[in-house]
Amino acid sequence: MAIDQFSLQFETSGRGALDISNSINSRLLDSRVKSGVAHIFLQHTSASMMLCENADPTVLVDLEMILANIAPDGDPRYQHDYEGDDDMPAHIRSILTSNDVSLPITDGHLNLGTWQGLFLYEHRYRPHRRNVVVTVIGE
Repeated sequence: MAIDQFSLQFETSGRGALDISNSINSRLLDSRVKSGVAHIFLQHTSASMMLCENADPTVLVDLEMILANIAPDGDPRYQHDYEGDDDMPAHIRSILTSNDVSLPITDGHLNLGTWQGLFLYEHRYRPHRRNVVVTVIGE
């Protein structure tokens, strides 16, 4: 059994989803693991990882609408707003959508379904540099 671990940095352009599937797959090619599991962990509390449809961009538009309804920006009931109107909503969105995902690796690539992509979802208005740690276990 082999274990590899690597980190990647991604620049977001502000609130929205960034498909990182190809970036992860490119690094998996260098891994000793060709069959196993990749655990992908985002080291932040105001962004998240999500497995989502990658074919129709309206899925992400609808997701943003739902998240805006659940965790609206600037709600006066929030106590935590040190970094602006999107501060607490970003934390809520991150908790609801998760900071990590585990995916199978087959033939050295993420074994995603036909319409699936792995996305880093930025919940803040401003661009950020986000760190992702990938731990790969298998053979």
